[in-house]
Amino acid sequence: MSDELLIVRCRLGERDAFPELVRRWHGAVDRYVRRMLAGPDDDVVQEIWLAVFHGLPKLRRPERFAPWLFTIARRAVTNRLRDSYARSGPEPPEEPAGPDESDAIVDREVLGEALEALPVREREVLLLFYLEDLPLEACAQICDVPVGTVKSRLNRARRLLREELTRKEYEV
Repeated sequence: MSDELLIVRCRLGERDAFPELVRRWHGAVDRYVRRMLAGPDDDVVQEIWLAVFHGLPKLRRPERFAPWLFTIARRAVTNRLRDSYARSGPEPPEEPAGPDESDAIVDREVLGEALEALPVREREVLLLFYLEDLPLEACAQICDVPVGTVKSRLNRARRLLREELTRKEYEV
């Protein structure tokens, strides 16, 4: 069943439609929030789904659900980042983790740290384009910038990520 049909069913008040929509998109929303905020934040994810629930009746183009959803997610993440910057002082250094048993875990950890080191705008387009497989036009709509800006941010993000991984002496 397509997202468009699920949205129509939600608007008609079918009880099973919204939970199905959440099941379909929850993983992508959670991944986006976790990577943008450098860790899980269930409150932000719930805030996103609440906004989706309230906003579905106003969604004019159901075929554009994914960009609309990530625009809501972006707004929620931006609000959380703004709040944390406003009330935080210098953060205490994290304790170094013990050696991992698996190379895959180490690779993911190194990549996650490298992603966290990227500026928010570049990290965002990298996550949307590569990890969520959204087209450039959808990324541009979500970030509220022209497609050319998304392309330049992607280019800069790839360069910065490569530099960060090289700096960490990780083979690129």
